[in-house]
Amino acid sequence: MPSNRFLSGLRAGSAGSREAGFTLIEIMVVVVILGILAAIVAPNVISRIDDAAITRAKQDIRGIESALKLYYMDNSRYPSTNLGLEALVEQPNDQSVRNWRGPYLDKLPRDPWNNPYRYLYPGQHGEFDVFTHGADGQPGGEGINAEIGNWSVY
Repeated sequence: MPSNRFLSGLRAGSAGSREAGFTLIEIMVVVVILGILAAIVAPNVISRIDDAAITRAKQDIRGIESALKLYYMDNSRYPSTNLGLEALVEQPNDQSVRNWRGPYLDKLPRDPWNNPYRYLYPGQHGEFDVFTHGADGQPGGEGINAEIGNWSVY
């Protein structure tokens, strides 16, 4: 059975009693500190995710570029824009492609933003262009929305 001293400390308004818990001010200070930490850390984490997506797009483009060069070695030309990158995965029905020894890629990768990579032959920046329009999927842009192409990956 509890002592009288213990019971008297639990009575509301008794001298020397203090209820356990946090005051509103203490809770607000913790929330403000957490907010400041989140404001400092979140941009760094988000920019690292964006950097990883751009790096992955560059790696994919290098892989597609290598497959195109193998295609060229077998066929003495690159696939036309109309045949597209699909010519690296499945043999085209085009009669001009007689030495196809593919598949040169197991499957066509999609860019980190789930859009197909684009291909132009002849290219505007080189012999051929393999590129993505970035996160927004639109030509031009800056940062993560900028075009990433085989002319800019090296």
